[in-house]
Amino acid sequence: MSADFAAARLNMVESQVRPSDVTDLALQDAFRAVSREALLPADKAFAAYADAEVEYAPGRWLLRPRDVAKLLQALQPKAGETALAISAPYAAAVLDAMGVTVTRLDEGDLSAEPAGSFDIVVCEGAVARTPDSWKSALARGGRLGVIERNGPVGKAVVYVRADDGVGGRAVFDSTPPWLAGFEPVHGFAF
Repeated sequence: MSADFAAARLNMVESQVRPSDVTDLALQDAFRAVSREALLPADKAFAAYADAEVEYAPGRWLLRPRDVAKLLQALQPKAGETALAISAPYAAAVLDAMGVTVTRLDEGDLSAEPAGSFDIVVCEGAVARTPDSWKSALARGGRLGVIERNGPVGKAVVYVRADDGVGGRAVFDSTPPWLAGFEPVHGFAF
């Protein structure tokens, strides 16, 4: 079965990642090396390389390969940097394969102030609004990659910490499921 997964992984890079303007060769190499199926429950491993989000735990999703590749490329990871992966096991594994020191945050209150500061912060689920605590975790020059979604289509946003604060820019459209606890709150307005 592992040979089938290896072939599927190569096909994923050639058919989903590279055609989506992911040109970073180190990132492509990491995608070829990381076993996405190992991050999923055994009964969902068959879907590891599909062009779809795959739920790995209740309310927790691996982003589509295309989306996580585009998001990581926008963050421009470099070996030796530090990263905080918030409910982002695949992004964490890819960053680790690129020589980034990764801290994973998968349990507890994901919106709580993380300990330390990081060059990269990434999340694999959509959020209605990016918590200020995630932006606060950025070191000077640090980049945060997240998908903000309040309706049917979300925007992948990259925030960057500069000396005078944090600014963000949208980089592509994406429609992943919401990360549990980060869904939009709809109500009536008067």
